[in-house]
Amino acid sequence: MKVLVIGGGGREHAMAWSLARSEGVDEVLVAPGNAGTAREPRVRNLQVGAGDIPALVQLAREQGVAFTVVGPEAPLVAGVVDAFEEAGLPCLGPSAAAAELEGSKAFAKAFMARHGIPTAAHQSFDDLEAASAYIREQQPPLVIKADGLASGKGVEVAASKDEALLAAERMLSGQAFGEAGQRVVVEACLQGEELSFIALVDGEDVVALASSQDHKARDDGDQGPNTGGMGAYSPAPLVDERLHQRVMDEIIRPTVHGLAAEGRPYQGFLYAGLMVDGAGDPRVLEYNCRLGDPEAQPLLMRLQSDFAELCQAALQRRLGSLPPLDWAPRSAVGVVMAAAGYPGAVERGAVIEGLDGPEAADTKVFHGGTALDDDGQVVTHGGRVLCCCALGDRLADARQAAYRRVAGIHWEGAFYRQDIGARSLGREGG
Repeated sequence: MKVLVIGGGGREHAMAWSLARSEGVDEVLVAPGNAGTAREPRVRNLQVGAGDIPALVQLAREQGVAFTVVGPEAPLVAGVVDAFEEAGLPCLGPSAAAAELEGSKAFAKAFMARHGIPTAAHQSFDDLEAASAYIREQQPPLVIKADGLASGKGVEVAASKDEALLAAERMLSGQAFGEAGQRVVVEACLQGEELSFIALVDGEDVVALASSQDHKARDDGDQGPNTGGMGAYSPAPLVDERLHQRVMDEIIRPTVHGLAAEGRPYQGFLYAGLMVDGAGDPRVLEYNCRLGDPEAQPLLMRLQSDFAELCQAALQRRLGSLPPLDWAPRSAVGVVMAAAGYPGAVERGAVIEGLDGPEAADTKVFHGGTALDDDGQVVTHGGRVLCCCALGDRLADARQAAYRRVAGIHWEGAFYRQDIGARSLGREGG
């Protein structure tokens, strides 16, 4: 059968790679894909944009696609799944109504309040004067979030009231994040350790994926501006059986049941970005309505169950009858290599060296912001360019192998964090 993946980033490369390994999949189509998917066996790019919903529906129909998996958030919020369902085409992802959980941070905060899901104290504003008055009453640090989609970058942590006031002004004026910042959420800054918790939902039943953690700040030591993610690892030693059960019982299942009760049944990958405090209590920072990026890359490196079968089970509402997922009992680490200027404006077209030749065992380079130039060379085409992943018996081994792969890749202006996974080495004993 043919399968379609919508999107062109590192997550989509990882999904296409994993789907292509399934015995039941003959070919994976990716729209629009990138240089990595273009060079992947049994994978073919089609030059249809991820936001061109009518063209995507037509493509799936003409190609006889068995099912489609949506990678990025923007098409989900725009209703791509609704359009596919209307055309009678299976498409894994939440409806536009359910995807508002990510599309509007103000909606998500109000939803959590209605259903008793733990999160930070907050207020939402579309008026600068009201937002400023609220900020002046709060104790910093504060977090200012653009309400709409901002590619994972619409969050500013303000150490002082003045910083918070400036962030709110920049967002509400449209200077930062455009339309996404026309409403803002002002919330208390939670302290602790961040955790990514990702599950697959079929409308009712929920299957949790392996644990993972990412690094959102641009620079070592969690310094610098917020990004879409500079690296990730799985499993996360922070997550023991007790914490896993609490997240499922207090956050994931109440989210799924709450959405269903409000007439927004959820189907697809559900990501809860959590903050776990010193007492081990989890609270929601944000929801994503998709697989995380870069969490997807190390997660899919570890997944030994058939990914295509897993996606079909969710579409056919039979997750509850699946056997437990099979995960490699090893660690996986992914290190993002980014272009100079990220998360701001970046130049494109730099030739990437070091990608050719056979991969070392248990390593994989997933492409994010890449393209092929007229000469067939792989060039940079975005901010987060590559994610170099590796498996290892211990987290320390996986880190070492991932960074060894990073060291062999070069282009002008490339940079990366050097501490991905370091905070968990002590817990693992590595």
